[in-house]
Amino acid sequence: MAPRFTWGRVLRGALLLGVLTLGALAAAWGLPLPERLSAAHSVVVEYRDGTAAHVFLAPDQRWRVPTRLEEVDPAYLRALLTLEDQRFWWHPGVDPLAVVRAAVTNVLRGRRVSGASTLTLQLVRVLEPRPRTFLSKVIESCRALQLELRLSKRELLEAYLQFVPYGRNMEGVEAASLAYFGHRATHLSAAEMATLLAVPQNPNRRFPSPQNASRLKDARDAVARRLLDGNALPLGPESARVSAEVLFEQVRATPVPPRLVPFAREAPHAAVWLRARNPGQGRLRTTLDAGAQRLVERTMREAAPGLRPQGIHNGVAVVVDRERAEVVALVGSFDFFDTAHGGQLPGFDTPRSPGSALKPLIYALAIDQGLAGPDQRVADVPAAYGTYAPRNFDGRFQGLVRLEDALSQSLNMPFVKLLQRLGVERFLGTLRLAGVRSLVPDPGHYGLSAAVGGIEVTPLEVAGVYLALAENGRARPLTLLAEGRAPAAPQVLFSPGAAWLTRRALSLKDRPDFPERRRMMGLPSQVHWKTGTSFGHRDAWAAGSGPRHTAVVWTGNFDNTPSVHLVGAEASGPLLFDILEGLAPRERGPDPDALPPGDLTRVEVCAWSGHLPTEACAQRRFTYAERSHVPTEPCPYHQQVEVDAVTGLAVSPACRDGRPTAARVFLTWPASIRRWLTDQHRMLPQPPAFAPGCAPGGGQKAPEIVSPGAGQVTLLLAGVPADQQEVPLEAEVDGDRELSWFVDGAFLGSARADERVWWAPSAGDHEILVSDDRGLSARRVLKVRERR
Repeated sequence: MAPRFTWGRVLRGALLLGVLTLGALAAAWGLPLPERLSAAHSVVVEYRDGTAAHVFLAPDQRWRVPTRLEEVDPAYLRALLTLEDQRFWWHPGVDPLAVVRAAVTNVLRGRRVSGASTLTLQLVRVLEPRPRTFLSKVIESCRALQLELRLSKRELLEAYLQFVPYGRNMEGVEAASLAYFGHRATHLSAAEMATLLAVPQNPNRRFPSPQNASRLKDARDAVARRLLDGNALPLGPESARVSAEVLFEQVRATPVPPRLVPFAREAPHAAVWLRARNPGQGRLRTTLDAGAQRLVERTMREAAPGLRPQGIHNGVAVVVDRERAEVVALVGSFDFFDTAHGGQLPGFDTPRSPGSALKPLIYALAIDQGLAGPDQRVADVPAAYGTYAPRNFDGRFQGLVRLEDALSQSLNMPFVKLLQRLGVERFLGTLRLAGVRSLVPDPGHYGLSAAVGGIEVTPLEVAGVYLALAENGRARPLTLLAEGRAPAAPQVLFSPGAAWLTRRALSLKDRPDFPERRRMMGLPSQVHWKTGTSFGHRDAWAAGSGPRHTAVVWTGNFDNTPSVHLVGAEASGPLLFDILEGLAPRERGPDPDALPPGDLTRVEVCAWSGHLPTEACAQRRFTYAERSHVPTEPCPYHQQVEVDAVTGLAVSPACRDGRPTAARVFLTWPASIRRWLTDQHRMLPQPPAFAPGCAPGGGQKAPEIVSPGAGQVTLLLAGVPADQQEVPLEAEVDGDRELSWFVDGAFLGSARADERVWWAPSAGDHEILVSDDRGLSARRVLKVRERR
């Protein structure tokens, strides 16, 4: 008796179906996706043109390059779906039509001829390999349905393209294209498409190798025939259409890749550094230029054998495109694999003492602030700032020198004095505006030694400073990643005029830091540069700019081992010039610095002092100065003196009546210069003393205390007698006047302006007073502390 139809049974059946459906959906959403689906991939660091510079193994020791659907050749995708899964875009992971077709075909043939595997099922098998059993097929089908529910079709296709096996430890079409053909899968020929489609069918027996060559060729040609029969390979534009047979013959005539191409391993320091700074990113498109990077690497590599016998084992180079502020070359050390000398450290991001390399910044700021001009004379004589007593590289001093000459000769004392007037914190603030992030943020941490290397900066940061100098005082953040960086507004460090005058000083070739080799070979055109050597010969720098690039070279040892050969002009200067010359345009263009910028004006100055000329300045010249800071101080060195024509002694307006007089010009020297010359047992001609009964007129300035310096703190060494720790008292004054010195109101002694007075200090705060013979005086407080 047949069961009777009732609506209750229909309702129970529908309820059961609903429960099963909900259970399946709950299982699909509740069970985790295959673990390998989220496996980390290889990191690819690319040059600016998209070619691979460096490819890293994935954490599971596989080559698995991240793949984006839009970056794979569309013709390859069409061929893949035609060959493997024509109904991919609509089936739910299992293709019912393919299952029926495979079942009928296999029954009619009496053996397994074709399967019903979809790309989703193939992806499941790659992610979770199982034995080939009926139960495994059921589980894989359920997993395929789960993936289809949880992921979009595009995500599924991308996952397949990333995990499909290509032999050995290679996965994914991008990795295979790089290893088989040496380029990405963005553009593929017909033969390359057929090869990439043939290998996954039997990867370990078909990947490129001499043993697999014949198998790979047969499989590739068979795949190509199937694709051409199905019109799945591109035949070219209609105007030049070729037949499928011709294309097939072209594919057959194309040799298969004989072996795997090694993955790119260039720019290793930059690649490792960027990967560490950008965790989780699979592709890092950099601004590095392949040609520039290889040229700079070769230059540094070829220099290493000559430097190693001199005890120099590490060398760093940074090259920046001036127009775009993009880093186009980075070298972190001579040899990445020289582990004995820290060869894998990213030297371009390692703070080091810059020596004199930052003096041009002080020079430009001083001009911009109106503190000095290139032609003005500055003192290069010994001076002490507490326990800090700067010296020049050669240990000698030059007296009064032009500021431009002080920069080109890299004299220390003039820039220490300029920094004192400029202010250390203003100098440091300008460095921070230029992108320097290595500085200690504590105010007062740095002193005047910052002018000559008493801070630490990285080669990348120095490159930013010199880029600003080349670009008229405008600092821009250096760019190293080509994507995801919005251009930042430039920071104005100093005026275009100050930058132009600084570049002019740095373009002089008759300098101590001009490399000897370049005296024979010449210098690349339109180059300005500066070298630097840190205290103790631990760092040698060279930085500068050519027509299109700014470059920085550092040589030394990462473990701070010194070498007498670590001198900027000798160790780093030649490398800088080789790099700038190698990257310079072949045809010399117009010199952009031929004409001064509009914020400069020509002014007449004393030819010797660089100050406004007085009647005593017989020789004059024109120079450039900032319009807002033209020289206002008259020449303090040339002095016109009215003398008695008979005795040669000076006379004043009050006592010249009845005397035959004549006007004569004398060159007067500051007291600091006279003291220095006296210490060296050298004398300079001085203006004559006043005749008896004559006295100098008014208008002369009060003395200015030079030592002790403003804010100076003197530390007393325990156990050392005070008379062995004496403090020199020095002052600057007009003429060779008599000065009287007082400490805490007690008279200490008298001396001429060009002489020192010494005082044995005691702990505490002491008022130092100096007075000249006209009653003009100056005061300063000196703090004396005991060292604990």
